[in-house]
Amino acid sequence: MSIFTGAGVAIVTPMKENGEVNFEKLGEILEEQIAGQTDAIIICGTTGESSTLTHEEHLDAIKYTIDKVNKRIPVIAGTGSNCTQTAIYLSQEAEKYGADGLLLVTPYYNKATQKGLIEHYTAIANSVKLPIILYNVASRTGCNIEPKTAAYLAEHVENIVAIKEASGNISQVAEIAALTQGKMDIYSGNDDQIVPILSLGGKGVISVLSNVAPQYTHDIVAKFMEGKVEESRDMQLKALPLIHALFCEVNPIPVKTALNLMGKEVGPLRMPMTEMEEAHQEVLLLISANKTVLYTITKQFIC
Repeated sequence: MSIFTGAGVAIVTPMKENGEVNFEKLGEILEEQIAGQTDAIIICGTTGESSTLTHEEHLDAIKYTIDKVNKRIPVIAGTGSNCTQTAIYLSQEAEKYGADGLLLVTPYYNKATQKGLIEHYTAIANSVKLPIILYNVASRTGCNIEPKTAAYLAEHVENIVAIKEASGNISQVAEIAALTQGKMDIYSGNDDQIVPILSLGGKGVISVLSNVAPQYTHDIVAKFMEGKVEESRDMQLKALPLIHALFCEVNPIPVKTALNLMGKEVGPLRMPMTEMEEAHQEVLLLISANKTVLYTITKQFIC
């Protein structure tokens, strides 16, 4: 059984002006996401600035989210690391807290061979009973999960059940689908490829766009699953200007900026990430000038 079908939000981690995690604000945006029909919460992923959280903050954010959501929708904890033992520790703690699944990014900087990836993921999976989503984003990590590696893990490790595919390579996604034959769920890791990946049998998206447009992103997937493929495609295409703006700088700089412009008060970024360049802020504001498109997508103006 899939961990979820639909649009799961790769949720931001709100910060106070002094740099502390703002749990009160996190609670507010979690409620807004659930009200907006988001299908799952992914906490402490790349968009959640997990790499700049301390282990204590990381685990506190996971526990808070699990408790706040209280089984209304699945909560998937980002527990990946470039250290296998650290990933095991974070994964075991998330399991104790009651997470519904884990999202495990590939090791980064020190990277790994394909053999190393198999051993890394197998060790983590064997340490827990939770279902696991592999996270492939070579543009950020410098480490690609090759289709044959994904297929091997799906075949030989019972609780590795899905992959978040953010390589941007549709041919690679197709090969994963062909090799795994339904044994591995595929989620788009790119908001501009939701419909293409659904057409290859994908189960949905783990989305940055959902932070600002939860209902809209949910509906892209829901309409496709209902057989309303043209409507889903049209929604995908209509969202492209906003999606491109949300990635005009390194994620999550633009999406946090957009949320702050929308009055959500999610606060600053953790260094080494800095506030958005003024020219790029203007890109977001220019999109807001097309109020018909923006209102359709976000139900709220960025201005």
